[in-house]
Amino acid sequence: MNKNHYVAIMAGGIGSRFWPMSRSSYPKQFLDILDTGKTLIQATFDRFALFIPKENIFVVTSEEYEEIVQRQIPSIKKENILSEPSRKNTAPCIAYISFKLNQVNPDAALICAPADHLILDETGFKKVCLEALDFVSKHKALITLGIKPTYPNTGYGYIQFEQQPASDNVYKVKTFTEKPNTELAKTFLASGEFLWNAGIFVWQIKNIVSAFRNHLPEMAEVFDAEKDQFNTPAEKEAIERIYPQCTNISIDYGIMEKADNVYIIPSSFGWSDLGTWNSAYENMDRDYLGNAVAGEHVMVIDATKCMVHASNDKLLVLQGLDDFIIVDTKDILLICKKEKEQEIKEYVAEVKRNKGEKYL
Repeated sequence: MNKNHYVAIMAGGIGSRFWPMSRSSYPKQFLDILDTGKTLIQATFDRFALFIPKENIFVVTSEEYEEIVQRQIPSIKKENILSEPSRKNTAPCIAYISFKLNQVNPDAALICAPADHLILDETGFKKVCLEALDFVSKHKALITLGIKPTYPNTGYGYIQFEQQPASDNVYKVKTFTEKPNTELAKTFLASGEFLWNAGIFVWQIKNIVSAFRNHLPEMAEVFDAEKDQFNTPAEKEAIERIYPQCTNISIDYGIMEKADNVYIIPSSFGWSDLGTWNSAYENMDRDYLGNAVAGEHVMVIDATKCMVHASNDKLLVLQGLDDFIIVDTKDILLICKKEKEQEIKEYVAEVKRNKGEKYL
């Protein structure tokens, strides 16, 4: 393992599309959504620990989740859990770990990845990550991992890339497109020039810090002003001064879409961003009637193609349902047609309006 290789696992989101299992107090990255015996963040940490020194793996999360991270990943050092005082999207999160690492190891190379993605082929994932780390060690490049699309998904961002490789399996990025409509997604797929945006990034610390100074100079300025506080007891107070001054912006909008040194590696390692109950359904074992069931005491009678998630201390008997999402928690029961899953966020907003914060 290379002592200059680092990982930042981004774990600050609230996963509202997995409501009611995912709550603001205990979101999806800390849940065993797929009934595998590991939570999503545990699986992510273990995946990286196969080829990155454990002491070089950081988790950037919201202050309120710090104890959950420590509990779920007992082998992580407390100082490797970076707490954000507020949610400001991925750019401030990545700036935090980047400016901090730049103070202690300017030769560091960093992988930034979400805590809640599914990756089935861990060997393939490791191979692509090491290819990316090798490329950024030799070029002033910002790399994003792209997933070869298998169908015209309208829930993912797409990245267009040049057809001539810059190096083995590494291509220059041409354009970024946010979630397209179905017709545009079909066009992207047919062209063979587009990949799904996995939201996993690889770069040398000095190059991402330079990119912040070039493309998000106001944000870089506030981190630079406090850089001497990083890796000292004064770091927490410094971050509390920095975050209110940061724009709420993603790394894609803030840097990747503006920079001219962005490259992509086309990848196939069994990836899903697990953004919705349908994506969980697609990645779970299903019975002969197409039902995916998580829960020890679920009885399914004359039901087909349902996604069922229930606690292990309650008997659930389901009859006659077709193509539904059923999620049963101790205080909420959600029954929703699978085709309406994109509206779950709206249902959560409606619950908040009518019932307050209690069920969020």
